[in-house]
Amino acid sequence: MGSGTEMKCLNDPQDDDSCSSNSNDFAYSDFSEKNSLNGQYSDADSENQNVLSDHNPSKKKYETEHHHSSASFGMSVLNLCNAIMGSGILGLSFAMANTGITLFVILLVSVAIFSLYSVHLLLKTANEAGALVYESLGHKAFGIPGKLAASCTITMQNIGCMSSYLYIIKYELSVVIQSFTGASDGEWYINGDYLVILVSIIVILPLSLLRNLGYLSYTSGLSLLCMVFFLIVVIIKKFQIPCPLPIPDSGNETMHMFNSTPHSDNVTTDDDTCKPKYFVYNSQTVYAIPIITFAFVCHPTILPMYDELKDRSRRKMQNVANVSFLAMFIMYLLAALFGYLTFNIHVGPELLHTYSKFYKHDILLLVVRLAVLTAVTLTVPVMLFPIRTSVGHLLFPKKDFSWIRHVIIALSLLAGTNILIIFVPSIRNIFGFIGASAAVMLIFILPSAFYLRLVKKESMKSMQKIGALMFLILGFAVMFLCMTLIIYDWIVNSMKDQGH
Repeated sequence: MGSGTEMKCLNDPQDDDSCSSNSNDFAYSDFSEKNSLNGQYSDADSENQNVLSDHNPSKKKYETEHHHSSASFGMSVLNLCNAIMGSGILGLSFAMANTGITLFVILLVSVAIFSLYSVHLLLKTANEAGALVYESLGHKAFGIPGKLAASCTITMQNIGCMSSYLYIIKYELSVVIQSFTGASDGEWYINGDYLVILVSIIVILPLSLLRNLGYLSYTSGLSLLCMVFFLIVVIIKKFQIPCPLPIPDSGNETMHMFNSTPHSDNVTTDDDTCKPKYFVYNSQTVYAIPIITFAFVCHPTILPMYDELKDRSRRKMQNVANVSFLAMFIMYLLAALFGYLTFNIHVGPELLHTYSKFYKHDILLLVVRLAVLTAVTLTVPVMLFPIRTSVGHLLFPKKDFSWIRHVIIALSLLAGTNILIIFVPSIRNIFGFIGASAAVMLIFILPSAFYLRLVKKESMKSMQKIGALMFLILGFAVMFLCMTLIIYDWIVNSMKDQGH
């Protein structure tokens, strides 16, 4: 398996934070949230090099295109916001409903601060070690096991993100088809399982079989715009949807279409519906931390963005992260708050789907669904590319490009992901499991472990090293606690289902 791309820092004694050396080994594309494996191997074959740039057959097999550090501060902030923002925003209202407003805000602030501290550790370690790729840090710190740990964790995170996007297709496409056709629930063509398979075969698979996806590089910005549009609609609907809520799936389509206040006989009667809570603890509370952690993961893309930053310095990149995380914190808080205040105890694991239970035929929500479905459908093949790159290097190192292997890996990944989302009952389980495992690894465990191992100039008794050690211990504690409680919740729910 090839070594990760490395960046050697020029040690300027007058600016310990700066690193102005250039790289001929890395080509960064800001195409999607969290699909950070693209370009992770400097010796990737022609299948995997620059999947979002035009393929140049005249280039040597193991050579990637040289990129100058030319991204401005504002563009870097936008790129990092693109990397942070994703499907996790759809689960935050569910997290708030099961923690309460106050506890949720505490958790959101904490994870945002921890994520920024993790960025600080990554940047400092990268300067010290002279590597600007996550896997390279793993290799320098712990050899092949470290590189495998980083690569497998990022692959697992990307598979989780791809699965969450396919879940959105499964949930939302049937609602869109029902809105246009008026079909009943019994029709096969509004069955989410069938629809996600059809979309995977007809749209996603052909795009995934291409050797480059240059024309899909705009999906990053499109996804961010869709989520901003979604946030605006969530805020608007809070003031349009009455409380108490209308009865789910009411037959009064006129009410659905124009959002008029329903008759008093056609509303929910639960007293808790209109009373927001500030502290909540139940069996679903355990999913809150993984959902929030999942929503903030972007760390494998930090170092490539650092490489691209104009007039690069560690302090400047940290400021890029500060602004980006603040913007996403505000968006996440608003989406979670207004979504929760709209539905309170009735909010589901996927907020957009919750609206369909009460307002299935609303035109504005239909437009949001179409926009989000378009964005996620085009993003899935882009995310599959770096996963296939990693799998190919793990299973077939130093092999030349083969169309047969190319197709088999793509088919296997897509089939496996489809099976996963068909048999896993809720997107909450994807958010929970990936958030408690891969996301915790990428935010807490790996950055602190790399820092402790590679930053030699600081004593283990220094405050910096003690802080990193505590961060590492916290990461393992969060992972163990969340995974234990999530698995326990799965077992309990399985026993309940068998009991019925």
